[in-house]
Formats: sequence, structure tokens, C-alpha cells
Amino acid sequence: MAFERDISAVPTVQQDDGDLRITRWDFCAGRGDGQHRHPWAYVVVMLTDAVIRVDDGSSVAETRLSAGQAYHRPAGVEHDVMNGADRPMAFVEIEFKRSQALVFE
Repeated sequence: MAFERDISAVPTVQQDDGDLRITRWDFCAGRGDGQHRHPWAYVVVMLTDAVIRVDDGSSVAETRLSAGQAYHRPAGVEHDVMNGADRPMAFVEIEFKRSQALVFE
């Protein structure tokens, strides 16, 4: 039940190696990234205040987040993310390709 609108969120990959994929996502008002699933666990860090609408295929949840707030999700969760506000939103998404990427020495 993906959102009915143009999919036009803009991804900018900042790093993609054997450990991590780091992507900045920019969304115009009312725009989204389309139904998808992440193969790896990931963390999202908001760069702007935002109203995020998430469609998980059976329901839609709306969450207000502030710049600097972060959240995480496990791998494999199918979803569609949309900017539910009337202004642009942006976040950085960090996907962990291997658990060893979390070990710092």
C-alpha cells in the first residue's frame, strides 16, 4: 500500500565499503523513497526537524522528529518513508553491513 505520489527523495551516498553504507537523504515536502527493504540493520540521524510518515504495508505511522534525533531498525523491515511536512527534510542513514563494523579499537 505504498504512498501514492512521485518517488523523488534524493540519495547521496557518502561512503560505501565492506563495513558500512552511509547515505544522506533529502526529501521535498510530500515526497518519499518508495517501498523498500534494507538488507542490513541501520541507524537514521535527522539533519532537520521533520514529520515522517512510514507505511509498513498494513498501516501508516506519523512521527515528529527533531534535528539531531536518531532511531534504528533491524534488517528486513519493508517500508515506504514520506516527508509529511510542508518543508524539506533530510537525514543520514548508516547501514551496518557486518557486525564487526561496530567494533572500534
